[in-house]
Amino acid sequence: MINLSAFIAFHARQRPDHTAIIYGEYQVSYREFDKRIRRLAALLAQRGVREGDVVALFMRNSPAFLEIAFATSYLGAVFLPVNFRLAREEVRYILADAGAKLLFVDEQFDAVHNLFDGTVVVDTAAQKDSRTLSDPTWPTPDPCPRRSDQMFRLMYTSGTTDRPKGVIHSYENFYWKCMDHVIAVGLTGEDRLLTVGPLYHVGAFDLPGVALLWLGGTLCLHREFDAETALLSIERHQLTCGWTAPVMLNQILAVDNPQRFDLSSFRWCIGGGEKTPESRIRDFTRVFSAGRYIDGYGLTETCSGDTLMEPGMEIEKIGSTGRALAHVEVCICDEHGRELPASTEGEICLRGPKVTRGYWNAPDKTEESFFGDWFRSGDIGHLDEDGFLYVTDRRKDMILTGAENVASSEVENVIYQLPEVAEAAVIGLPDENWGERVVAVVVPREGAELSYEMLEAHCRKHLANFKVPKQLLLSDALPRNPSGKILKRKLREAYAGGE
Repeated sequence: MINLSAFIAFHARQRPDHTAIIYGEYQVSYREFDKRIRRLAALLAQRGVREGDVVALFMRNSPAFLEIAFATSYLGAVFLPVNFRLAREEVRYILADAGAKLLFVDEQFDAVHNLFDGTVVVDTAAQKDSRTLSDPTWPTPDPCPRRSDQMFRLMYTSGTTDRPKGVIHSYENFYWKCMDHVIAVGLTGEDRLLTVGPLYHVGAFDLPGVALLWLGGTLCLHREFDAETALLSIERHQLTCGWTAPVMLNQILAVDNPQRFDLSSFRWCIGGGEKTPESRIRDFTRVFSAGRYIDGYGLTETCSGDTLMEPGMEIEKIGSTGRALAHVEVCICDEHGRELPASTEGEICLRGPKVTRGYWNAPDKTEESFFGDWFRSGDIGHLDEDGFLYVTDRRKDMILTGAENVASSEVENVIYQLPEVAEAAVIGLPDENWGERVVAVVVPREGAELSYEMLEAHCRKHLANFKVPKQLLLSDALPRNPSGKILKRKLREAYAGGE
């Protein structure tokens, strides 16, 4: 039995009273977690969910989020976490493309309640304990055995096209990911993980995320991120490790007088997503005297965490995201898929059992994303003589703001709907809080006037808030190469120091 509920059932027998989830003042033991999964599986069966069906979640972090995910796997169905920051029409597209059978949505997101016929609204009580959604008289179905090559999750990621792509994650991908992270950071069942990122994201769910439940450890789950609350949780629950997006870590390190918290239990924090400056590493050590910051590189398509920085190498290899994990291979290829020598820039490609087999309903995109069995990240970088990876340019036309990827072409398509716009290019510029901010560079039509307020109001109707440009730059022309392609690198260089 390899569905996700199997290891919860194992720990429910082996250490039933051990805490699986901490949620504020509320704690869930492995015994209770196992019972909730089985009760929720009965609800899913009553709603007609069968093996292979897709169950979507539009929810913030809560025990119910994990209970639904594990109950979906219990029945052999496919778990689809949806970014709760997305706009209504973006959610509609994902549900339709995935062929979702059922949607769980937090009561706070009332704009989505009537979007989908098969919707279950999760109120505040159910967020803490999903059993309130079901009837205890409903029979509990038997768990559905799954094969390693079968899909357990669909996860939609912004691509370089105008539509998100559904990444296929198999059980094989997930379990090899867990093994690699256990080996790399020395996870044990006694670890207690700070979980402040959103669970719809691979950072929170997978790096190392649920791998700790696989071992019988404890997740300290926060519904929303707050820097002081995170530090208080580390002190109160003696948390040992965590994952944070760069913007979250920046806020934690900026907390006034962090020495007032006892952080001596905290051994490490995984970050990544951008180059880590030496100052951040030193600031981390100042706040967490017993811990270390682990920079890393990974993709949604690989269940995250493909390279991690090794202990003691942080300063010597400053700027690197570390070396490949035990069952991951990394190579640098030219545009024809030929491997390049050390210190030569090219496309970062990855191979191994945690790499997706492709995209849902998109055979052409799947084929384009591989050189043979090497997955093409679209990112540019190089390996040094010791095998340490350096990322020099991210996925083409992709903006990383906080922990969110924004496809510039998606934003551009919305901007072009404005009659005042002749040409537009969306780029990411450095931002102290978010890593990058979304910026629109626009050439107005002759005689037309365009203000930021007009642009913002229009984009908010069609895009999630984090995709809306934070700045409008007006230009007489956009730089292009001889074939007419807009040179976004030149725009980034021109505006990186200000307007």
